[in-house]
Amino acid sequence: MLWPMYPVERLVNLVALLLEAGRPLTFDDIRAKLPEAYRQDDRGSAKRQFERDKDVLRQAGVPVDVVPTDAFEVEEGYRIRKDRYYLPEISFSAEEAAALLVAALAPGAGREAAEALRKLALGADASVLASLGEAPAVAGVDGSGGHLGSVAAAVAERRRVRFRYRPLEGEPGDREVDAWGLLFRRGAWYLVGGDRARGETRAFRLSRFASPVVDAGEAEPAPEGFRAAEHVTAGPWGLGEPETTARVAFSPKVAWWALGGVPGARVLESRDDGWTEAEVPAAAGESFVSWILSFGADAEVIAPRALRDAVVSSLEEVRAAL
Repeated sequence: MLWPMYPVERLVNLVALLLEAGRPLTFDDIRAKLPEAYRQDDRGSAKRQFERDKDVLRQAGVPVDVVPTDAFEVEEGYRIRKDRYYLPEISFSAEEAAALLVAALAPGAGREAAEALRKLALGADASVLASLGEAPAVAGVDGSGGHLGSVAAAVAERRRVRFRYRPLEGEPGDREVDAWGLLFRRGAWYLVGGDRARGETRAFRLSRFASPVVDAGEAEPAPEGFRAAEHVTAGPWGLGEPETTARVAFSPKVAWWALGGVPGARVLESRDDGWTEAEVPAAAGESFVSWILSFGADAEVIAPRALRDAVVSSLEEVRAAL
């Protein structure tokens, strides 16, 4: 029995399908992959429902393309191009960072300048940057700890900086870094540069700075072809490099799209019950557990035991709170 699907769920599933499809899909392809969405016995009625959904998505700004699927352009296919759907990661060159901060911190700029920088950095998201140097602080998802102005200046002037840093794991310690880039990603600002002690490029989240930023002289130049965005990786494990891998099983309902956006994910086998087991980069933090729980009963951590126990513990906490 096919249960009725609510419109929002149908639209979300349609977007996910068209985003992850390797080729334009015909309506019959879509209907076969989403049988609960367009389950009408009459194909014409199902197609009309699909056309209404397509129009709703376009009105909401989702770029659903209609393209021919054969050389004679007889049959139409549908797709959503990722380069048109997703906003690119936003990073700033030294000159751009300096211009932004000068504008935001200029005398009399006030909240209007902070709002302008927020819209540029967040794509008009509802969240707001917490502190812009000396500008009035406003509520937001991540504060820069008051370090944004000094870091931006260091990047713009090609300076080396010293600061005390509080990593996600381990003890706080002093860092000396050649300031090469300033990056905004997923609600947080990062300094990307050459870690003098480690002899390699590292990214440092400004909200974890545990001291003022001190000028330490002229910085070494960045490597040729340096791009800050390449040094702040992200996935369901959170930001940074994953610590391990997990073996996770996904139901047929979600497997085809759950793994599509996970860097480094690898399908291991398709089981007789239709579930897909995959190897997924993971970490022991809350981000990965929350990602697994977002699939409800359609995902199960098989290994390692520590991650499986963390998911079970979270579920037990939820049950105890009911």
